[in-house]
Amino acid sequence: MTQEGIVVRLLAHEMAEVAVTRMTACGGNCGSCESCMLQSEVKALAKNQISAQPGQRVLIESKTSAVFCAIFLVYVMPLVLFLCGYTAAYLAGAKEGICILCSFLGLALGALILVATQRGKKKKNISYDIIKVLE
Repeated sequence: MTQEGIVVRLLAHEMAEVAVTRMTACGGNCGSCESCMLQSEVKALAKNQISAQPGQRVLIESKTSAVFCAIFLVYVMPLVLFLCGYTAAYLAGAKEGICILCSFLGLALGALILVATQRGKKKKNISYDIIKVLE
């Protein structure tokens, strides 16, 4: 996964701080609709093995598998467990109220799994590499 950013400052051990503009969900210009309440710029640490200098526009890359793993844990797994809870209760012949309760128990189970997997391992952020200077 690649994104454009601007090198803000150089750090030790061939690292750099890069300002990356956050992509909007709608793909449009936030200034036109003003519905985005989040900060539009995010700073990330990136390996600077090509010696990019502050102020240069660069292309940074992250491991796609790490991004998809995070997406799966946060968005997909709880939804799947939500649907599995409802389906399991429905197939067991439970009434609709019990089916809904089981679906929310599945959602809660997904949240517990997410929290347990994040607490159980060392905090490892998605790593970025500066791969090209654009300007």
